[in-house]
Amino acid sequence: MTVERSSVLYAAPGIALVVVMLAILARRRRVRAAAAWSHALGREAASIGRRSPAILGVVTLVAAIGLAGPRWGMAGRVTESRALNVVFVVDVSRSMLAEDAAPNRLTRATGIARRLVQDLEGDRLGLIAFAAKGYVLAPLTMDQSAISLQLDALDPEIASEGGSALGEALDQARVVLTRAAQGGDRAIVALTDGESHDGESVLAEAGRALRKDGITLVVVPIGDPKGARVPDGEGGYLADPLGNEVLSQRRDDLVQAVVGPAEGIIVTASVADPAGEVRRVLDRLTRSPASDRVAADFIPRAWIFALAAAVLLLGHAWSRRSAALAGLLLVAGVAALPAQRPSAGARWLARGDTVRAGKAFLGDALRIGNDTAWFNAGTAALASGDFATAIPALQRATTSLDPTLRRRALYNLGTAMLVQARADTTRRDSLLTTATAALQSALLLDPADRHAKWNYELARRLRRPPPPTPPSGGGGGGDRGNDDPPPAPKKGGMSEAEAEQVLGAMERAERETRQAQWRRQRRGAPRPGPDW
Repeated sequence: MTVERSSVLYAAPGIALVVVMLAILARRRRVRAAAAWSHALGREAASIGRRSPAILGVVTLVAAIGLAGPRWGMAGRVTESRALNVVFVVDVSRSMLAEDAAPNRLTRATGIARRLVQDLEGDRLGLIAFAAKGYVLAPLTMDQSAISLQLDALDPEIASEGGSALGEALDQARVVLTRAAQGGDRAIVALTDGESHDGESVLAEAGRALRKDGITLVVVPIGDPKGARVPDGEGGYLADPLGNEVLSQRRDDLVQAVVGPAEGIIVTASVADPAGEVRRVLDRLTRSPASDRVAADFIPRAWIFALAAAVLLLGHAWSRRSAALAGLLLVAGVAALPAQRPSAGARWLARGDTVRAGKAFLGDALRIGNDTAWFNAGTAALASGDFATAIPALQRATTSLDPTLRRRALYNLGTAMLVQARADTTRRDSLLTTATAALQSALLLDPADRHAKWNYELARRLRRPPPPTPPSGGGGGGDRGNDDPPPAPKKGGMSEAEAEQVLGAMERAERETRQAQWRRQRRGAPRPGPDW
């Protein structure tokens, strides 16, 4: 059993006690007021409603427990989609703690894997961690949350033995994939620094086995080939028996030893968007129908307590209406406590004041620092025309792990660059280039976004075409270049033959001018865009 708001659960007895005390105080005042009117009325009032304070206290206690959000009992659901079968193989050996990839290799690897887990929603994913041997942490499943939890827990301490056995881990992943009865093509995404004690022959054999079984291998090597020191977890660095510090290098030769026989693909972690490159490789594979039973979260049970409180209150209302009405007001007041007040930025935005909304959202972003806050700040600033604030804020939001938020931030960033390019002629070309790249990235995340298509085509067409090549000059014989003027008439009149010669020259010059203009238009026209 779990609760969503533990603070409300802890406070429930105190709240119930306060309600009981208030109910007792109210009853005493009512009895004294009745006794002041007459002794008989006072005795009658004292005999009525003796259990009301206790009943209202129980109602308040039950309602408060319900407001705490109790959950128990796991529920499952069946998920169906067209899916790939992908297994992540992550190196958790101690060499992955080297800090040549900020903040270290392991954190860099898990960050790329988490981004891929979010982008591959609907696919069947598995996870294997390895050091001296491999550990299957998650079989193939459509439950992305389970994979994310396992990625967050990755640490060299989960491995019982030190070392690195990449070949054995790839064989384990191959076995997991070959046993998959559902889904489409199969792939392995390995994130490692390349160090392996297996040797090149074992790695080559593992690669050939993957190619034989039709499994696509994508390796993301992480680290610096020059090497880096490995922290020992106690504030120092690992050293050999002679006291020399151990350097861990990214072994591209061992990576190539397995990728070559497997006919796989290497995506270097130093590229701008390694997760995006891996996703583009996987998007070329074929997805097939698959189904999976995903364990849902604990089932909400707050309705049971709400129903019990309502039954008790209605039963009490049957005999003591005034006390029940007081309880109803109390429950309604407590139920309103969890309601969240809109933020200052949202309130200004609802009033149509985008300038103040942008400032409020920017303050929230600087204070909280999450991706949604930066997106709100950038979007509000864009609506008010404050590009100096909008563009940096939206650039911060484009690093979000949420694909939907990242797509919307890329679209707004490209639109901001496009609008600014139309007003700033000095930086027009660079702004249009950046806008085109941002809108193209947004389309990669949602190819059906017609607004992104429109702005992308507009940015491409507004980019300045290359200067046209000047047409060649005149040739031999009777032809002349386009710049040659027609012969001037002689003073004193022309003969009929001379007039025909002048008219023919003017006609040829006009025809050549039109042809040159048509060639310049062909060369200066933008390349045809995508066939949407």
